[in-house]
Amino acid sequence: MFESLSQRLQNTFDALGRTGKLTEADVKTAMREVRMALLEADVALPVVKDFVSRVKERAIGAEVARALKPGQQIVKIVHEELVETLGEPGRLSFSGSTKPHVIMLLGLQGSGKTTTAAKLSVYLRREGRTPFLVACDTYRPAAVQQLVTLAKQVNVGYHEEGTDPKPEDIALRGIKAAKEAGADVVIVDTAGRLQIDENLMQELQRIKQRVNPVESLLVADAMTGQEAVNIAQGFNENVGITGLVLTKIDGDARGGAAISMRAVADVPIKFLGTSEKTDGFEVFHPDRLTDRILGMGDMMTLIEQAESAYSEKEAEELQRKMLRNQFTLQDFLDQLQKIRKMGSFANILGMIPGMSRMKMQGAINDEDIENRISRVEAIINSMTPAERENPKILNASRRRRIAAGSGVEVRDVNDLIKQFRQMQKMMNQMRKGKMPNIPGLPSNFMN
Repeated sequence: MFESLSQRLQNTFDALGRTGKLTEADVKTAMREVRMALLEADVALPVVKDFVSRVKERAIGAEVARALKPGQQIVKIVHEELVETLGEPGRLSFSGSTKPHVIMLLGLQGSGKTTTAAKLSVYLRREGRTPFLVACDTYRPAAVQQLVTLAKQVNVGYHEEGTDPKPEDIALRGIKAAKEAGADVVIVDTAGRLQIDENLMQELQRIKQRVNPVESLLVADAMTGQEAVNIAQGFNENVGITGLVLTKIDGDARGGAAISMRAVADVPIKFLGTSEKTDGFEVFHPDRLTDRILGMGDMMTLIEQAESAYSEKEAEELQRKMLRNQFTLQDFLDQLQKIRKMGSFANILGMIPGMSRMKMQGAINDEDIENRISRVEAIINSMTPAERENPKILNASRRRRIAAGSGVEVRDVNDLIKQFRQMQKMMNQMRKGKMPNIPGLPSNFMN
């Protein structure tokens, strides 16, 4: 998400960095580029005008720090104003509501409401809640079945009555079922349309009157573009929304919907859907998203994802094996599979400061990384437990068998073994308190 916007902004800041002093002409030139970058990213024109005006006023004013370089001065101001535009981080609020608390999901057809319902239930369970799903999309039989399938997949209670009863009646009986099941949060998945129409709004209003939700979240596709503003306004004016959930942000290089919808609807963004997987769901942090937009990485989100993938016991065991030089190919395979749970490799690398530029320049290709990882997995899976434990026994005939079993060349097996031995050597050097001998890095680098 935001890749094209990030690229344009970073090119603009790089050009400023080549000048010795920030002049009013520099600011105007930079703001023209920023304006074009935002418009190309599908940010709504009124939002762009307001944003550029605020940045320009601050950049030309006396507040610009003389200690910073021209590019850094603009980056600092753009960063602060982007955070301001994206708004305060929104959190679910259950105050003033009796259990079970009701969360109502709204949105157009295809925005990802049903998948979001399952993702939200996984998030709530991690927060110590007991979620329950209710299928109220009576227009698409597939939607009801999808919700049931996802509920079973994530092991969450659910209520469905097919497509014959009225949605508001299903919702009310669903809340009763949730109470009996001991759930404390009910997620109501409502119907959508291809576009906003009067019948849809009336139906949503009836459901809302019957269930009195503590949260009414608009689920919106981040790839919607300029139409996102009209969607947000339409739902807010007709039904009333308390927050936004932006889906499919991993598939949109522009991402202007995130900036536009928050500014126009004047409700907080609460969550981001980052993949099709049920764990591809992030709490929204405006400062972290701004860091990503400006190519500064997002270490906090990366750390949180790592913590969710690794238990404390697993981390301690891994550290113990590394310190004792007992790290095997099976351990290596286990770590690759855990990292995979954290999301796409390119997105993970993009969260590391400095790596996002490499990603945008094509140096980090998600498909290429996935293919390489899949090849490594296939090779290790074709080994016996003894071979994974002790690669030294891998003679020529064993390597030919592994290559045939994993569908690769023998040289691919040789490359993996060579890389693994280099890794073991580095771990051994670190265990002895020495700086690993990394090609291109002087041996006295840390001395």
